[in-house]
Amino acid sequence: MFNGALTALVTPFRDGEVDEHALREAVEFQIQNGVDGLVPCGSTGESATLTHDEHIEVIKAVIGFARGRTPVIAGTGSNSTAEAIRLTRAAEDAGATGALLLSPYYNKPTQEGIYEHYAAVAEATKLPILIYNIPGRTASNILPETIARLSRIRNVVGVKEASGSIAQVIEIIASAEPGFRVYSGDDVTILPIMAVGGVGAIAVSSNVAPRRLVQLTDALLAGDLARGRQLSTEILPLVRALTMSFEVNPIPVKTAVALMGGCAEEFRLPLTRMNPANRERLQRTLREYQLV
Repeated sequence: MFNGALTALVTPFRDGEVDEHALREAVEFQIQNGVDGLVPCGSTGESATLTHDEHIEVIKAVIGFARGRTPVIAGTGSNSTAEAIRLTRAAEDAGATGALLLSPYYNKPTQEGIYEHYAAVAEATKLPILIYNIPGRTASNILPETIARLSRIRNVVGVKEASGSIAQVIEIIASAEPGFRVYSGDDVTILPIMAVGGVGAIAVSSNVAPRRLVQLTDALLAGDLARGRQLSTEILPLVRALTMSFEVNPIPVKTAVALMGGCAEEFRLPLTRMNPANRERLQRTLREYQLV
């Protein structure tokens, strides 16, 4: 279930609307390059600026375009538990394989509040649920003991970890229920997280280099750490350009997709187009990898 390279899809826009043609092409590109799953409507998919109706329509579209060829784990998180339940139920009705829910943001709930939030969503759906821990965006860290408690809920099956703490990842793996899955939520941590027992990545870089990310996660799942180190080193400059520049995700990766001809270079405010100097550096990196 959901092992390997899962792509956190960008959401293409054109003239202010979701560009379904470009979205269809993106899904096909990912599937043809062997990704292990698709994750629409996460941070990389600019979910924060999608209307609720658009959010559901993008999920439905990706499921339809995938045609059962790869799992679709829908981003359905919200800082409102009721809204997260509504989005998760809509994803379930649309035929999603699972749901990814970031921890409630802005209102900074206690650990008990975080637990009850996920427990309420899990109770409201039959979908497998992945927790998304990204303190840099939510302003609250889901502690390992809270994740361990959540792992005892039947359909809470894993966590996308973007806390930046390998110690926390190790503690989660040690304390969670057997079979609970941990995924890298930051492309630069794929190697260390999988080396200590993670089962894959929900990746940004795979929007532009899906086959490379599949090769990396396949090697690590097979226990070939030497090959994993080699592949991780090879893609590090690309990962840095796409996820570690001075511009926030998804600006660099969506710009890269646009430079490759995959979508318009269009964002919704408050996200803006890439600084010209940074864009040129990104373009040089893409040329080095023969992506443009």
